[in-house]
Amino acid sequence: MFKQVSIIGCGLIGSSVFRALKKNNFAKEVITFDNNKSVSEVIKKENLSDKIVSSPEEAVSDADLVLISTPLSTFESAVNSIKKYLKPESILTDTSSVKKGADAIVKKMNLKNIFWIPSHPVAGTEKSGPRAGSPDLFKDRWTILTPDSKIKDSEVKKVSLFWESMGSKVKIMSAVDHDKILSLTSHLPHVVAYNIVKTAMGDDEKTKQDIIRYSAGGLRDFTRIAASNPTMWKDIFIDNSDLIIDGINKFSKSLDDFKKAIEEKDSKKLLEIFEKSKEFREAIIKAGQDTDKPGFGRK
Repeated sequence: MFKQVSIIGCGLIGSSVFRALKKNNFAKEVITFDNNKSVSEVIKKENLSDKIVSSPEEAVSDADLVLISTPLSTFESAVNSIKKYLKPESILTDTSSVKKGADAIVKKMNLKNIFWIPSHPVAGTEKSGPRAGSPDLFKDRWTILTPDSKIKDSEVKKVSLFWESMGSKVKIMSAVDHDKILSLTSHLPHVVAYNIVKTAMGDDEKTKQDIIRYSAGGLRDFTRIAASNPTMWKDIFIDNSDLIIDGINKFSKSLDDFKKAIEEKDSKKLLEIFEKSKEFREAIIKAGQDTDKPGFGRK
């Protein structure tokens, strides 16, 4: 248990963290700071934090663990605002979806007597803001830690327990491996979703309205993914651009092969693609990453 946890940035992920901490009592005191005054007003109104402060200095000066949960484009300024005030021997972590960029920013600052242990809770929804948070957001979801090999195992363990207290499963890997895996499991699906929606929107207005009105489950589910926070995903695509472009190139080749199979009416090739995809889906369910209930068990 930490005596004091401070959270900088209180959107979907940050607010879910302090909701979970309040529910499980893993921290004796939770301090929150957000540059957006309207966000702080929501937190105050709903009594979600033990203490809301008006400056980064006040937020972190006595914190045992500081969690930065801001968009990647404001991550560097967030770290800059607190680096002089971090308590010696405290832990600094984050929730960024791309690890190499955030890691380089912190290491460039050469923070002394601070344990920098990057985190990425692989959880979220298409909603954003403090009202979208949930204490159960991380339950049975993975959190990936990408600490430097020089960081003490005891400190890494503290951060692991921090996420496990919220119901998360923890995996440790390198920042390079993290960014490569997430470029395919998360970033590429968003590329596809955005472009499916873009394609559907490209018809004349009457057709567009008919597409919206008669959306089948496939398009409907893609629009849910495409409704994710625009600022966050703009930052991800820029920060992990090389690996995302590599994924797009592979996807384009697969799409060309698929198009060719349709053009040639190659039933054998199409069945092979569909059957392998079905097997992949079954493997995801077996791994506990989704349910096999109709409609994915979603209402």
